Amino acid sequence: MTSLPQAPAKKQLGLVIDLDTCVGCHACAVNCKQWNSGGHAAPLTDLDPYGPAPDGVWFNRVHSFEAGEGAAGRTVNFPRSCLHCAEPACVTVCPTGASYKRAEDGIVLVDESRCIGCKLCSWACPYGAREFDSDAGVMKKCTLCIDRIYNDNLPEAERVPACVSTCPVGARHFGDLSDPDSAVSHLVAERGGFDLMPELGYRPTNKYLPPRHRGTSRPAAPTHTATAKASGGLLGWLDRLLTG
Repeated sequence: MTSLPQAPAKKQLGLVIDLDTCVGCHACAVNCKQWNSGGHAAPLTDLDPYGPAPDGVWFNRVHSFEAGEGAAGRTVNFPRSCLHCAEPACVTVCPTGASYKRAEDGIVLVDESRCIGCKLCSWACPYGAREFDSDAGVMKKCTLCIDRIYNDNLPEAERVPACVSTCPVGARHFGDLSDPDSAVSHLVAERGGFDLMPELGYRPTNKYLPPRHRGTSRPAAPTHTATAKASGGLLGWLDRLLTG
């Protein structure tokens, strides 16, 4: 059962993440966990949190890679969460319509009352953005903190996702990526922001700003063709970013 909007969303709310700025501190992941443990997506399972094999539901994760070689090499911290795709595979495979994309803002959500925990969405998502809550028996995911961004009880400056509000270096930006005049759209245009693995055709809303080459202020933005030819999965993709 497909639950895509009949017409393109009027807005495409999403994130722009600066891979040149992110320091891998994991503050985004921790604040996301804290907020969503008591918010719209609550509760989030924690299994054996202080034991030898802790596990649980996390909507944000940060991976660190050594990319490039020699003088061009560097550590790239890569935050990963749901990309709220324009053509989300997770929605099209859901047999009950529990996964859906909102027409008003393009956010992809899960209706837990309809989710049967079959995990088809997690198998279909190439970005690893779905989380199975073993206690609740349902799939969960990033909501872009809809209980923050539309919360009139919060000061306007705080109506952003928890991950954005807590980033100490300003590596995460939130806004309407369907509006060419929005601050995030200008940032994408100026810095050569791009989709993660665009060759897959899911058209992620979230964009990444590439790491800059050492010794230059110009971003190393890959073409779609170059990205498609990159080998070695995500690490190969990051190497491609740094070598141009």
